[in-house]
Amino acid sequence: MSLRFNAINNLSTEPKDVVGSGTAKITAIFNENVFTQTVARQYLSDEAYKSLISSIKGGKKIERSVASQIANGLKAWAEEKGVTHFTHWFQPLTGTTAEKHDSFFTIKSDGTAIEEFDGAALIQQEPDASSFPSGGLRATFEARGYTAWDPSSPAFIMEIGQGKTLCIPTIFISYTGESLDYKAPLLKAVEAMNNAAVDVCHYFDKNVSKVTATLGWEQEYFIIDEGMANARPDLVQCGRTVFGASPAKGQQLEDHYFGSIPERSYAFMRDFETECYKLGIPLRTRHNEVAPAQFECAPIFEEVSVAVDHNALLMDIMERVARRHKLKVLMHEKPFAGINGSGKHNNWSMATDTGVNLLSPGKTPKTNLMFLTFFVNTIKAVHDYSDLLRASIASAGNDHRLGANEAPPAIISVFVGKYLAKVLSDIETRVGGKFDEQDEAILKLDIHRSIPELLLDNTDRNRTSPFAFTGNKFEFRAVGSSANCASPMTVLNVAMAQTLKTFKADVDSIITKGEKKEIAIMQVIQKYIVESKKVLFEGDGYSDAWHQEAAKRGLPNIPTTPLALDAMVTDKAKHLYESNKVYTHPELEARHEIELEKYIKKVQIEARIMGDLALNHIIPAAVKYQNKLLTNINGLKNAGLPESSYASQLDILTKVSQHIQSVYTKCDALVEARKVANAITDTREMAIAYCTTVKEAFFDDIRYSVDKLESLVDDEYWTLPKYREMLFLK
Repeated sequence: MSLRFNAINNLSTEPKDVVGSGTAKITAIFNENVFTQTVARQYLSDEAYKSLISSIKGGKKIERSVASQIANGLKAWAEEKGVTHFTHWFQPLTGTTAEKHDSFFTIKSDGTAIEEFDGAALIQQEPDASSFPSGGLRATFEARGYTAWDPSSPAFIMEIGQGKTLCIPTIFISYTGESLDYKAPLLKAVEAMNNAAVDVCHYFDKNVSKVTATLGWEQEYFIIDEGMANARPDLVQCGRTVFGASPAKGQQLEDHYFGSIPERSYAFMRDFETECYKLGIPLRTRHNEVAPAQFECAPIFEEVSVAVDHNALLMDIMERVARRHKLKVLMHEKPFAGINGSGKHNNWSMATDTGVNLLSPGKTPKTNLMFLTFFVNTIKAVHDYSDLLRASIASAGNDHRLGANEAPPAIISVFVGKYLAKVLSDIETRVGGKFDEQDEAILKLDIHRSIPELLLDNTDRNRTSPFAFTGNKFEFRAVGSSANCASPMTVLNVAMAQTLKTFKADVDSIITKGEKKEIAIMQVIQKYIVESKKVLFEGDGYSDAWHQEAAKRGLPNIPTTPLALDAMVTDKAKHLYESNKVYTHPELEARHEIELEKYIKKVQIEARIMGDLALNHIIPAAVKYQNKLLTNINGLKNAGLPESSYASQLDILTKVSQHIQSVYTKCDALVEARKVANAITDTREMAIAYCTTVKEAFFDDIRYSVDKLESLVDDEYWTLPKYREMLFLK
């Protein structure tokens, strides 16, 4: 019996009852395994506590002597919870998290065994950096790298089975100081945005001393039975199905969306949510998504760096908990053809330490003007750096999703809704940029009369827009489900930092000429609206008309990753990152190289899986059925029956034979195309070759014949679980 039928026969539809899962109030377990500021107050001296808080809130350096006090407090807390090991937890450029566990156990010179955790171990460790992606920054023999403590993200205890490990969130840098992770550039970008935003806020409120970028991600994912997944080598190796005929019923009835959550899936959700709550991940929402077997969860907004950590943790937790339920979580952007893929919508805003959301319309002329300032600057930032935003969400997986019927196109545009579109139009059309301090239509504009408080989320949630304003935040919808949020958040925050710095310089230059501050602000706002209005689009991003219109406007439309990544290393990008101290030129070049290599390897793996499945699963099954048809036809012939009596069998046999030959011939040609691509020495050119002469030239054609064979071959012979089984057998 094939793995497919074993998986079907062994399918367990009973939900796994996990003790303690969802049985307590969320508030009773929330942050249970997190070294929060409240916990720190209990375990640290006044000196150590104040130093830690100053570092968290103001980025001040923690002295080594104080770090030892903090380390002792962390160890005492962790040991009370049964922890024996600690690790520096970081996010290298592999796209996953990384950790190396060390025990508190050590032996002194006199042979005494003790438990120890000092400040040096807290602040810095030295993992081997040679096997992590470096883009040429480090040679293989140059192995040294450092993880450095990030106090802005709290330490936590990870429970895996019966084991407990104290995790210290860190950044990861090379021996020579270059960043080798997602977190370090993000922290730099957020700080650049903070400095620029505070300066602009002082036009309106001198009491603002800090502006925090906030993020609320929405994580989409698929759940299928573990046995089904294990019987699909493509899912095991690639995270997506490279073959699979569409079932009679897919998502066309839209009956799964917001439907009743299947009991087995519900048990899994309750279980992983409990794990998340213990780690301080503030999950708020769960629901069925559009595609069958697709779901979504979302948290309450947090500071962007903490939110990024929490999303990376969530993905680890979900995969681990799924195994307890004999399920498989699929984070790939397009695991199944013909139905919706999965995204990770990044809802971004900015908040002051005085309690103001800078993207929330106000109730007074001053707060409305502040809102318009940051609102328009965001649009300008997206307009000016749309190529970098596109590059930040580029991946082999997202190429399958962008522009399909459930995701935004690769064209970066901004949707603001008809109310704010009218406000921007009114400002834009002011002749000559003339504004009067008493102008009721502009400076005294009560935006809440255009956007009633009950309609703060006033837009119609334009699902086709990659960057949409949704009332008090912008939603970057184009991010892929498997992505690390740090990549798009780094670009967005550094773009915002640069735009705000330019805005302040433009306003100040007008003020120095004798113009009043409010008038100067409005003049620059009008200028920015005019300069960036081509990125505004309120219609259907899926339509051919929009693609034509975008081309007329000069908006880039780059559907594939290798070309989209070019934006990372332009002179404009290098100036943006270097002037804001986010990336050096070598770091940027290295990241470009890493992303290209990642793309090449993923397409290469998919190509190899296609060949493996074709030769070891598809063709053998089809040949068996071919022989069965031949036996039947020959038997009818030998019985003296006319050809008309087996004409249907002959027709099926002809089709099966043609598709077998097509699959074999094209898989053979695919191997040759890979060899040619592998011989290319330039990484960018190799990536383009894998995209065009490997993926685009063969993947769809081979899949077409394989999927036709699936529809023709006797179900008994087909060894791979089919879409109808993976998506609908719960």
